[in-house]
Amino acid sequence: MAASSAAGCSTSSNANDDIPTYEYIDINTKPFHVATFENLWKQTLNPKYYSIRDVHQETDEEFAEDIGIPTGTVEELKVICNPDTLRCHPENQPPDTDVVPADPGLMTLRMRKRRQDYRETLIRAQTCRQDLYAAELENLAIGKKPVDPEDLLPEGEIILSVNVLFPVITERFKHFKARQNLQVLGSQKLTDLRDAICCLSDLQVCGEFSDTPDMAPEFISKDLFKSAFLFLEGIFYNDMRYPECKDLSQTVREWAESHDMPTFQTAKMEETTFRDLKLKVGYPYLYCHQGDCEHVVLITDIRLAHRDDCLDLKLYPLLTYKHRMISRRCAVCNLYISRWMTTNDSFAPTDPCLFCDICFRMLHYDPEGKKLGDFQAFPYVDPGAFN
Repeated sequence: MAASSAAGCSTSSNANDDIPTYEYIDINTKPFHVATFENLWKQTLNPKYYSIRDVHQETDEEFAEDIGIPTGTVEELKVICNPDTLRCHPENQPPDTDVVPADPGLMTLRMRKRRQDYRETLIRAQTCRQDLYAAELENLAIGKKPVDPEDLLPEGEIILSVNVLFPVITERFKHFKARQNLQVLGSQKLTDLRDAICCLSDLQVCGEFSDTPDMAPEFISKDLFKSAFLFLEGIFYNDMRYPECKDLSQTVREWAESHDMPTFQTAKMEETTFRDLKLKVGYPYLYCHQGDCEHVVLITDIRLAHRDDCLDLKLYPLLTYKHRMISRRCAVCNLYISRWMTTNDSFAPTDPCLFCDICFRMLHYDPEGKKLGDFQAFPYVDPGAFN
């Protein structure tokens, strides 16, 4: 496979080169080959530790033998680590989960106590939906099994955790924050990740519709501009699945060549799996689409799948987190979500200005639907509509 050879997917002669040790402490690892790292895990671990099927429950004697301690020490650990010893309230009283002890020993309780004390100092405490539903998506898929046994996740499959950040295009997002967290399988193509990334620039409707507001657009930007690339470890992986796709990296490569920089390689995104890659954990990579919409992509974790993961192949790439966006409401009624954006509009208080569909039509058109005044109107896709 051309993409595989370009990605440097041949097994390294030195196995230690494919163990993800830190290049910069607590920042990113050195580059390693994903498939080789997966094979090293399987050679080192007993298959029962990453089996997704029900396995024999290990006895205390077997556990003591595996970790090399006396059986009596296991019994002592069971007594010390018993959940009953973690109770911080009288046994005959029901626990109050809203009350944290004044001087807790657990670090998690200390952090919770600190947060509670901080909330008490606020004049107005509001419930943050982002905090309430932060782990909702991930919890829905834990241990989920497929209806069809053929869709069961194979044992020993490797899972990569991917963070896709907001494009840094406005002052609001000058500090990096994750837009989506996804889990992808080592056997999946790079195009599977590309299709799972949701960006508002793909959903925008092109064109000016002030003269024909009733004409429903037949396409979105993603239908017109299908080209995209992932830049990983000096290689541009281009999405070339459709005849209209273009090599977006050509301009960058030509500029680099004219400035005596190293030559960058190219490969096809649809022919490359994540196992073929050589990459770094924690290192910022680039995903570019719509010509100039650029996202930083981070591989935050690589591990073998276990029985508590989502076991349905069809659900991958699995969305585990999505940042909740604030909806932009109509500038007139401040009630409904915005559907139109106008410019050079004498009826609007600001330029540009957002309107819901009802206010937009009542303000800019007569009862017969005739346009009033001179303005431009563009369909507006609200970011909060996809929460």
